[in-house]
Amino acid sequence: MRTTLDDLYFVITSRQPWEEKNLGSNIRDMARCLSQTYKVLFVNDPMDWAAAVSKKSGRAALRNEFLATHNGQHLIEVANNLWVLNPKSVLGSYNWLPDNFIYDWFNRQNASRLAAEIRSAVKQLNWPSVVLLNDNDMLQGFYLKELVKPALYVYYLRDNFLAVNYWKRHGERLEPALMQKVDLVASNSIYLTNQAARYNPNSVYIGQGCDLTLFKPASGDVAPADIARIPSPRIGYAGALTGLRLDGDLIEAIARRRPDWQVVLIGHADDSFPKERLDALPNITFLGSKKPADIPPYLAAMDVLINPQILNEVTIGNYPRKIDEYLAMGKPVVAFKTETMSLFENHVYLAGGIDQFITGIEEALTGQELSTPQARIAFAHEHTWENSVGALVSEITKRLAAQPQTT
Repeated sequence: MRTTLDDLYFVITSRQPWEEKNLGSNIRDMARCLSQTYKVLFVNDPMDWAAAVSKKSGRAALRNEFLATHNGQHLIEVANNLWVLNPKSVLGSYNWLPDNFIYDWFNRQNASRLAAEIRSAVKQLNWPSVVLLNDNDMLQGFYLKELVKPALYVYYLRDNFLAVNYWKRHGERLEPALMQKVDLVASNSIYLTNQAARYNPNSVYIGQGCDLTLFKPASGDVAPADIARIPSPRIGYAGALTGLRLDGDLIEAIARRRPDWQVVLIGHADDSFPKERLDALPNITFLGSKKPADIPPYLAAMDVLINPQILNEVTIGNYPRKIDEYLAMGKPVVAFKTETMSLFENHVYLAGGIDQFITGIEEALTGQELSTPQARIAFAHEHTWENSVGALVSEITKRLAAQPQTT
């Protein structure tokens, strides 16, 4: 029987744990949005040997806490129309193997165990047929089309994972092959859509959704004490501080060339970020991590918001959700120019280098704005999950309608 718009059931696989609350997640937001209309099963990232024994990652402890909260159940209805499956299987950790038939054999064994749990959950929920949405996982997801047999298999390409060594080791071979065999590749980035189209003509851009509920200019009526004591002008960034995605040299150049500016950085700094070097400069202040709900008052207290993104294979095609969050606060924004960022060219100062980046900040501080605060806010609010998920569902139903009907 052919799946139709009236009976869509979604199974979502992802390497992002459902229970992680401190980091934003495209796929969790998409799952919640889809569940407003359709039934959705989110398959939690299964434990593997490495995660099960590692105390440093904290994944096992977080999963056990999540299970304990739900009385040890592995299939949990977390909201209306939305279930989370916590796989019981502990998968093998095989990424260290050479990229050959031996790895493929073990990887398929992992996929077989995961697929069996998915099929069992679908049967328990009494769903007749499913659309399988794979969140950018070219490894565990490689064999799921054959093993789960969904009505439609969609690969959601939201980041260039192949720039990261863990994924590159086997993904450099497997991701193109996976994109060739799925029914649809959907991406939040024009750049990544064009990359996917080399392997699958059914590659579509569905835009990016954002939950901007918290990001309101009025949230800055009272500045938090730790930022209120920093003099203006404040040039700010809020997000993960990692050398993989941020340009420490750019941040240093801004601070050194304009000692009258205060650069304020909010977020956790990992070992790859030059925190010690930057912290030595008198006009750079690290305010540490903040809860997501506490971020908007800090953004409101900034004079200009920046995304000092380093341009590399990881970042060149990604969609930075923080730009929409910044714009929703009505603030002037400066970022580096990329194909994806061209979407924002009427509202964001787009720089081609360090000199242009600093000039963009100067122009914003002197009121040479590209658009009004009201226009920036309105533009950000065009990027809703309803629009992005709506575009995805539209593409899915087109392809389901084109399938030959069976009885």
